[in-house]
Formats: sequence, structure tokens, C-alpha cells
Amino acid sequence: MRVLVVYCHPVPDSFCAAIRDSAVEVLKARGWEVRLLDLYAENFNPVMSCDERRSYNGSAPQDPALKPHFDHLAWTQAILFIYPTWWYGLPAMLKGWLDRVWAADVAFRLPAGKGRIKSLMTHVTRLGVITTCGAPTWWSVVVGQPGRKTILRGMRALCATRCRTFFLAHYLMDSSTPKTRAAFLGRVRRTLERF
Repeated sequence: MRVLVVYCHPVPDSFCAAIRDSAVEVLKARGWEVRLLDLYAENFNPVMSCDERRSYNGSAPQDPALKPHFDHLAWTQAILFIYPTWWYGLPAMLKGWLDRVWAADVAFRLPAGKGRIKSLMTHVTRLGVITTCGAPTWWSVVVGQPGRKTILRGMRALCATRCRTFFLAHYLMDSSTPKTRAAFLGRVRRTLERF
């Protein structure tokens, strides 16, 4: 199985980095081919230009910096997103990656006329999210968990019909302890052993 780990956090020694390292370790131990995409380390530009937006519905963006990202999407069979939840959603860097990389002729094809959108991501059979969140679980649910819905509903709609998904969140991250973080890493490992 080929998995793309999309990692998004600006602090190199964050708890999200520990999650990333544990995840990659477990996946490799299972014999999976792993590609790690660290958006901050590569200084990914999340800003869509005016020209890019004007041609968005017609064809893939022509920015050569996006070509390796398109190749990653074509290669992968599973995608694991690891990021912090900020203001109940995705970090701007990750949202910009989705905006610019999951593009026409890469992730989907728009119909000419009134037909249905055609997915180009049906080779993706697994989709996972591991995140940290400062809010408690109950408040995240009240707010509607927009980050979770963006990926596990919106992006999943372009994946294989029976795409398997999971969502793990370490809530109350701002008041976490070494014990809660260790327990969460254990949960990450157990989940990825079944992913």
C-alpha cells in the first residue's frame, strides 16, 4: 500500500511532529511505501493567484512548483493528514494545499454542461485525519467540526466509493499532560496498525 502523509505544522518540535514520527514509523513497519509531504518545511505557497483562479475550472494549474504534488496524488492509495486544528478548522497552509493541488484535471474533471463531476481520485481507498485541538470535544461538535467535514466528507467524496476513513483528535491540547499525550500516541499507533 502507498500512503501520502500530508503534515502541516510550523513548529519542528511540536506534538504534531511526534504524531507524524509515530505514524510514519508504524506505517513503514507494516511494509507500506510512505511519502511524507511537510508543507511548512518545503515552504509551500498556499496562495492561489488571480490567473490560477480564472483558469481553475478548465485545467490544472501551470505553476511548476505544484507538479510534484500532482504526482503524489496520482501515486498514492491512502492519504493521512496530520495537522493542528486552529479556529475549528484546517491551518491556512493546508487549506491552500487543498485549494491549489486538488484541482481540475488532477482530482476531478468538470462536465461540459449539466453532467456530474468526474472524480480522478478513485484510486484512494483510505483517508485518515490525526489532529490536535485546544477546545474540548463537546464544543468542537457544537461548532460543527469544519476541518473534519472538509476532509472526511468533502475530499472523501472524490475518493473510492468504499473509501475507509478515520478521525483522531487530541482535544484540550492546551491543557494536555505528558500522560494524555503518551496515551494519544498509543491510540495513534493502534489505529494505524488497523488502517
